[in-house]
Amino acid sequence: MDINNLLSRNIAEILPTKEEFRKRLDAGPIKIYLGIDPSANQIHIGNAVVLWKLRDFQDAGHKVILLIGDFTGMIGDPTDKSATRKKLTREDVLENAKTYKEQVSKILSFEGENPAEFTFNSEWLAKLSFSDVVELASFVTVQQMLERDFFQVRIKENKPIHLHEFLYPLMQGYDSVAMGVDAEIGGTDQTFNMLVGRTLIKAIKNKDKFVVTVPLLEGLDGRKMSKSFGNYIGLTDTPEDMFGKVMSLCDDLLSKYFELATRLTDEEVQKTKDALQSNELHPMEAKKRLAWEIVALYHSKEEADGAQKEFEEVFQKGGVPEDVRAYNAKDKMIDLVEVLVETQLVTSKSEARRLVEQGGLEWNGEKVTSPQIAVETDGMLRVGKHRFLKIEAT
Repeated sequence: MDINNLLSRNIAEILPTKEEFRKRLDAGPIKIYLGIDPSANQIHIGNAVVLWKLRDFQDAGHKVILLIGDFTGMIGDPTDKSATRKKLTREDVLENAKTYKEQVSKILSFEGENPAEFTFNSEWLAKLSFSDVVELASFVTVQQMLERDFFQVRIKENKPIHLHEFLYPLMQGYDSVAMGVDAEIGGTDQTFNMLVGRTLIKAIKNKDKFVVTVPLLEGLDGRKMSKSFGNYIGLTDTPEDMFGKVMSLCDDLLSKYFELATRLTDEEVQKTKDALQSNELHPMEAKKRLAWEIVALYHSKEEADGAQKEFEEVFQKGGVPEDVRAYNAKDKMIDLVEVLVETQLVTSKSEARRLVEQGGLEWNGEKVTSPQIAVETDGMLRVGKHRFLKIEAT
């Protein structure tokens, strides 16, 4: 990727200016990092937008760092929150983060001549003394913190703002100081936090730090992409799940997904946008192509072909996949929450319960209203729109 593409493709803003950043890149390799708080156990394609941009910098010969916020994750980022975020324990964040490197390996390279670095910010944040924190706090004003729009909303709604939420951007900002980076990259929602790091590294090390922001990718239904909304595509989803989820995408988001969620060239993306706008390309066909591109990107072209074939056979023609997994019921009455977790069709019991509550399960064509079902004969369990499980009676 040439430097023009590097500084424009999927970039929202570069601070202080793109021109100054270009000069710094021309002077030699930089150290640039992305921080991720492990607030959930799965990385989704919304996170991947910035990860792929970081990969572009890695391919261009720059030193890239993926920083896991195991310390900041326990504080909780207040960004875009209308109420205080639930605090996570150290056990929670470590459990969530334990497969992050494996998941991110689908995008970043941790081997070869220019391997990405993988580290945790508890390495330095856990060692700060109270006097260190007081010293850091002297560089940022309360007025700066209160300028954040979501804090203003809370004040107007008479909702509390806890002191530790002011400390979050301070701790994230110190990451830049501890690593001595030249740049930080993140979503547009992280601009304030990243600029605090720019302030701190300038004050403490007299070093300039550039801030690179990338656009945010909405979830499949147009809301913020979130596991709690069930509107995300995980990097470790099966090819069939990925394909099926993309096919449920809002038509209005098709162009944006082609731009941010694929590695198609600018010319290919624009051609697709033009075809959609002129009605030469039907949204259904566009979604199939988008789904194929995403599955091929995270799995393989062969698996993308297979996922498309299954979608067309199962969902467009009303069939059932040929290779449906089977589960042998040990009792006449079974608990679907336990079964879904055991067969890994969901990642947690809470997700399984949510499926039941939201009517997302069907047993032999009938909606499931209780997690307890009687298995008198062999039957088919449909999970969501595109997962099946054959349950065999004892």
